[in-house]
Amino acid sequence: MKFLKSLSILLLILFALLCGFIILCAFRPDVTKAVANFLYADENEAEDLNRIGADGSNEFSTIYAVDSGVDNEQGTDGALGMDEDLDMPAKEEGLAEDIVKDYIPPEESELSVPENVAGKNGYQEVQDEREQVEDEVADLLQTQLGVGNTGDGLIFDAVYYPYYAMLDEKGKHLYRQIYANANDLNQMFAPVEDISAAQLRTVFQAVYNDHPELFWLDTAYFCKYKRDGQCVEIDLRFNRTALELEEAKAVFNENANSVLSGANGLQSDYEKEKYIHDALIERITYNMGAEMNQSAYSALVNGQTVCAGYARAYQYLLQQLGIPCYYCTGYAGENHAWNIVELEDGYYNVDTTWDDTDTEGGNYAYFNKTDQDYAGTHVRKELSVYLPPCNGQIYREPDQPEDLQAQSGGEQEALKDLKDIEDIGISQEEVLHSLSDYYENCYDQIVENGQGSYEFYNVVEGAQLAQELYVAYQEETYRQGYMDDAMTVISASVCGMNLKIEELSQDRYLVTHEVRLN
Repeated sequence: MKFLKSLSILLLILFALLCGFIILCAFRPDVTKAVANFLYADENEAEDLNRIGADGSNEFSTIYAVDSGVDNEQGTDGALGMDEDLDMPAKEEGLAEDIVKDYIPPEESELSVPENVAGKNGYQEVQDEREQVEDEVADLLQTQLGVGNTGDGLIFDAVYYPYYAMLDEKGKHLYRQIYANANDLNQMFAPVEDISAAQLRTVFQAVYNDHPELFWLDTAYFCKYKRDGQCVEIDLRFNRTALELEEAKAVFNENANSVLSGANGLQSDYEKEKYIHDALIERITYNMGAEMNQSAYSALVNGQTVCAGYARAYQYLLQQLGIPCYYCTGYAGENHAWNIVELEDGYYNVDTTWDDTDTEGGNYAYFNKTDQDYAGTHVRKELSVYLPPCNGQIYREPDQPEDLQAQSGGEQEALKDLKDIEDIGISQEEVLHSLSDYYENCYDQIVENGQGSYEFYNVVEGAQLAQELYVAYQEETYRQGYMDDAMTVISASVCGMNLKIEELSQDRYLVTHEVRLN
């Protein structure tokens, strides 16, 4: 009995101490943090390493450990583990696993909008309205709602419908269903695939971006989803043209054909795209308050629209002429939309909205430009970052009056501000011209500097090589290129990496590496 009594007293004392400790933690967060740091020291150290370089859209941050020779069961490729920083570009849900982003985005903070086009934006992002329903309601909806037109059998060529090609197989199936039901004016239906609300947004955006001919489809939609996130109902939104759609289609086609008729007799794709560019500028007036201003209808029929309407009309008309033309969305002082056009030697940026200035006949300041030309004014966002990079050269400088050449928006000012290699202490002989040269240079610098936290940099020649570096860090092939071998030589087991690519003059790029090796 005495033993049981003593044990009971001991348990009561332990319970009282535990309660006291819990109360202390509640009022003293620093105590809680100290205990957590003691218990999870390794995780906290990795988290600290992973914070290296937290800003800049051209930056990458990774942390990984290499095999130190100790037997382990964590893989045979020499990596003990790798954790990617949260600031790395996130891939939208529903995209194909093998999708690659070759586009190099400029720093958004460094964009400058020329005064003569300031405010000429107006693109609206896709708006997804969501409602969570109880499982009982979801089960009822699944028995009552049909899938409508599944779109099975529809084929979308990746040359003309790039956003479709970005999706995984489940996403493509849902894409076909949304497209088919929008065509049929079937507003409410159950998804043909098990899909989350986040995946639905990606797929809807892909449908919307690929199909300017669906001018009655609004940029907003509604979905109901279960507690586990699974979508059970999709409600499309249509504008007023859907009320008398056949009549609206007839008017739309009539206006589109009146523009296309002038281009049909032209010989080259370049002549055709330039003609359409000029015709839209002549035909459209920019108006932020225009009705249905996210649609091609507002531009071609009403003649008043915003950047989205210009871009949708340009996309539709070039598609009709057999010229691949994509709807590109991003930021240019505000949310903005423009186009990417494929010609025989590559891709070009075209911004008909910003070319529609008060200058008589418009101009070509933003017509057929490279990503480098746009680096001071435009940056892609959302799914558009997966569109091809624009590096075409043959048609980059169209014929235009000399006074208009001087009005190339932020392009000329941006070029003036670019640094020379002399400004950063690099000689002509030190400029790198291939990926192998770059890897060798990085290896040498790490071996020379050894372990620790420091920066090193180099300069590479050409936008193409800069893109190769971007992909190498995105896909982590740089590890096999130089990092793993360098870490072995300096006996480092953990690497934190932050990388930034900055454009210089004469088509050169400064690559700055911030590393922590230990």
